[in-house]
Amino acid sequence: MAIFTYDNVALRVYITWGGLLLIKMLLMSFLTIINRIRKGAVENPEDATGNFEIKKDEDVERMRRAHLNDLENIPAFLLAALMYIITDPNPIVASWLIRVAVLSRIFYTVVYAIYPIRQPARAICFFTMLGITFFMIIWSMTVFFHY
Repeated sequence: MAIFTYDNVALRVYITWGGLLLIKMLLMSFLTIINRIRKGAVENPEDATGNFEIKKDEDVERMRRAHLNDLENIPAFLLAALMYIITDPNPIVASWLIRVAVLSRIFYTVVYAIYPIRQPARAICFFTMLGITFFMIIWSMTVFFHY
């Protein structure tokens, strides 16, 4: 079977769930903006007009850190998942790995930035996706291993 065709179930799952993950990552900017407006907190002097003042707000900073964490982890996952898809893995396994990783990333944002919950909730979400990412990288490297 050709890897990059509509017939590849794992590729379709990757595109669908990877697209959801990218949309989620892009929406983090809007959530940060909403928090800034709600709290009247800005960082740049030119933005400090009217009801806005230069200040650090914990809710805004938490949202920014969650977005930064997305920017650090989602591209690596998407690349690792694509490498994994190229190895033509079992479509059921690949589909579930991708779904679980994406859902864990969404839950990470919820338990960290939207409705903060005490640890270990965030750590479980983070390490679930990280573990899947490492698995996909190592699997891909072993399948295509050359000296």
